[in-house]
Amino acid sequence: MSLTKQIAKQFTDVYFGGNWTAVNLKDTVLELTWQDATTKVYTFNTIVALVYHMNYYVGLVLKVMKGLPLDGHDKFSFNHPAVESQQQWDSLLEKVWADANEFSKLVEELPEEKLWQNLAAEKYGNYYRNITGIIEHNHYHLGQIILIKKLVRQKHEIGATNED
Repeated sequence: MSLTKQIAKQFTDVYFGGNWTAVNLKDTVLELTWQDATTKVYTFNTIVALVYHMNYYVGLVLKVMKGLPLDGHDKFSFNHPAVESQQQWDSLLEKVWADANEFSKLVEELPEEKLWQNLAAEKYGNYYRNITGIIEHNHYHLGQIILIKKLVRQKHEIGATNED
């Protein structure tokens, strides 16, 4: 298997399963309602905010891989649209799955020598650093989502309010 195919598989596994951690984003959020996903626990980000944040960087690099300029800023990475219905939550997830599939496909198709070229500009590092960084970043936030999900479920079970 080529290096780009292996990297694409690692990326896909975070989203859809098959990685060593035996957890993935899709299975983790599959049965969550929009209320679960927007429930605030302590000072943690909501699940909606984390899912949006994860996809923000995928979207930025995806655009670059499609030949568009890099146009984004870290300060906007948590500025998600309001999610006030199941349809809005489902739409966000559909976008995440579509972007993940497209991202994986484009990574797999990258010529290996492209991995060592700068992404947009030298200050951003090469494609390899950015793509593998996204994988690491998304594993990190997937762990947070799993913990927040457990806390949300516990909160619902004990009937606590959002102010806890």
